[in-house]
Amino acid sequence: MPISIDTFFLDPDAEGTLQARIQQMVAQGILAGRFRPGEKLPSSRKMALHLQVSRITVTLAYTELVADDYLISKGRSGYFVSENAPEPPAFPILQAPQSTVDWARVIGQKPTPPIHLDKPADWASYKYPFIYGQTDPTLFDSTNWRLCALQALGKRDFNAMTTDYYDGDDPKLTEFIARQILPRRGILANQQEVLVTMGAQNALWLSAQVLLNARRRATIENPCYPALRTILTQSSCQLSTVDVDHDGLPPEDIPAGTDVVFTTPSHQCPTAKTMPLSRRKALLAKAEAEDFVIVEDDYEFEMSFLKSPSPSLKSLDQNGRVIYVGSFSKSLFPGLRLGYLVGPAPFIREARALRASVLRHPPGQMQRTVAYYLSLGHYDALIRRMSRAYHQRREIIDSAIADHGLTIAGEGTFGGSAIWMRAPDHVDASALALALRQKGVLIEPGAAFFAGSSPPLHYFRLAYSSIPANRIAAGIALIAQTLEIQGDAATVWT
Repeated sequence: MPISIDTFFLDPDAEGTLQARIQQMVAQGILAGRFRPGEKLPSSRKMALHLQVSRITVTLAYTELVADDYLISKGRSGYFVSENAPEPPAFPILQAPQSTVDWARVIGQKPTPPIHLDKPADWASYKYPFIYGQTDPTLFDSTNWRLCALQALGKRDFNAMTTDYYDGDDPKLTEFIARQILPRRGILANQQEVLVTMGAQNALWLSAQVLLNARRRATIENPCYPALRTILTQSSCQLSTVDVDHDGLPPEDIPAGTDVVFTTPSHQCPTAKTMPLSRRKALLAKAEAEDFVIVEDDYEFEMSFLKSPSPSLKSLDQNGRVIYVGSFSKSLFPGLRLGYLVGPAPFIREARALRASVLRHPPGQMQRTVAYYLSLGHYDALIRRMSRAYHQRREIIDSAIADHGLTIAGEGTFGGSAIWMRAPDHVDASALALALRQKGVLIEPGAAFFAGSSPPLHYFRLAYSSIPANRIAAGIALIAQTLEIQGDAATVWT
């Protein structure tokens, strides 16, 4: 007798294609012991009618399960659970015992909890998502990415995918970064001066661990990337903050005794302000005079659609004092978690050794996929497409903001993907965000970017990277309506 058709159903909340969900449904039944070896599955026709899917979808799912030895096909007799299928555990699953360990005493270190920005997981379901750093599926080149991934999975690249590089990286990727990506920022480096990281945040962590200790002082911008502040707090270093102005970090305000300065000169995070060339040179001169090192996070340099970007600090550095952090998370997609560090060989050697003790190296297959995507020209095509779209959206959002009398606190001189906004002083941006969420509008309150126990509450960030151009104006109108702005006057939202 075949297994009852009524035991099969598709979880409406499951992810993946119909074929993948059917495979998962059958495999889970086998792994749970509900379907035993030798039992017959419903025919593909009956299963298709029951699940209300096409018969070919069921047939393809069954075929994949046969390939994985979950099922066997017996000609015209149908599909049966394979005798070689994985078996469920023969022992009962026991509940975890009550722990007698005093974990409050046993835990030696308590890392500072990370600061999470208010980004709902289902942000894409909102009509007006002014959310920063997410992938716009209408712009991403998924077809060529898939082809590059398949190429990286091929026989020719089997070693690149499976080899343990120990503390090394995929030479194809580091070569492209050194010969193609870095020269666009005026940086000359060999492959021994490049280290692939698990995103920019991992690069910042490695830098902090190598350069700082409890006796050394780091200086950061205020406001700044919240994760960087958490990283430095966890490092137990002495920490100073410097308020940014209309040109970013003012070098003259860096306190004496600083050992490392962390800065985002191209697009200051989160204000998007751009450090002018004269200030970059002044910062480098101060670093040489006072003997400190600079970690330059050069994110979003690719998104320069208004003017050509300023030279990177690293390209102006004549004394080897700048550590450069780059990332593919904003230009490709955040889930990629792939970035890179560029610096003098002694620093990279120590950062490489530290990385090896934690994760050895980022996955080889992912590195090779990115190397193909870059070298085949897909990356440059994607950047051009994104720049055109961002330029159009920037013009629309600028116009809408001006039409409704909202106040811009900071915007990138060369482009970028977000604008830093200032509400009236008496408005709490977190309360504003909650009210707007009920109307399908997502904004990012700015308090988390500031240091101190009493950060200003009236700043917020509007990103235009993930919202369609034709929805921007309506979204801005809802923000203005919620703030109850009339000309230059504003009332408190209640």
